[in-house]
Amino acid sequence: MQLSYRDFFIRDWTPSDRAPAAAIIRSVLAEYGLGWEPEGADRDVLHVETYYQAIGGEFWVIEQQGKLVGTGAYYPIARGENAVEIRKMYLLPTARGQGLGRFLLQSLETAAAARGYEQAWIETASVLAEAVTLYERSGYQPATGVETARCDRVYRKVIKPER
Repeated sequence: MQLSYRDFFIRDWTPSDRAPAAAIIRSVLAEYGLGWEPEGADRDVLHVETYYQAIGGEFWVIEQQGKLVGTGAYYPIARGENAVEIRKMYLLPTARGQGLGRFLLQSLETAAAARGYEQAWIETASVLAEAVTLYERSGYQPATGVETARCDRVYRKVIKPER
């Protein structure tokens, strides 16, 4: 998978992206006062092959001028109807405010729908105010059942599978 948005290049994760992707996520979490959890909520970033690629999910990285500036992913989940969870949407400050987050979210939804998934779920923390606004403006509805300790919100959206 390869996508372009302005001067950003979105592509599939490769093993050489493991450390830089983890560093981006750790950095953004710290910026918002949230902890990096390599043995918990962030274990999937260190084991993309197992948590995404092996089960029908996708993990993408975003480059700008050859440097990683963000991540985004989804994987299938048991809750909901034929559902995925959108995960690890993190952008460094230099990549924000340009519509990239909205483009990334829509692209993840489109990719999941193309694989036949019908619902997208997202867990987030209220402190990530920009993310909360993006999800709500993108048609995500509040739901219940937060499963990640550092999160206090969960959202659900029906996505239309391509047939």
